[in-house]
Amino acid sequence: MYTLTMPRITTEAVPDGVGLRELRAKLSSYIDRVKDGYSFTLTENGRPVARLLPLTGESNFERLVREGIIELPEDSGPDEAWEPPLALPPEDQQWVSEMIRERRW
Repeated sequence: MYTLTMPRITTEAVPDGVGLRELRAKLSSYIDRVKDGYSFTLTENGRPVARLLPLTGESNFERLVREGIIELPEDSGPDEAWEPPLALPPEDQQWVSEMIRERRW
């Protein structure tokens, strides 16, 4: 004869998807779980609509810079020193506005 022992479960299972109706009814419980590090997908009529995540202390912009997805520009001096380049067409070409004006006639 074999004996099967099951481990005791001391905490309730935490689902990944949570319906909005259930979230409204048990909001404080879900907020406590988020504080403990859990994250949830909020669903409406069975479709995912949002994520409930713990805050990390940094903004999305700061995270993207840290991960190298966004690179900050090097300091090139004051902005007023920059002047946009003046692009003139070569002698044998026309301005686009002139070409459009000619096509309208």
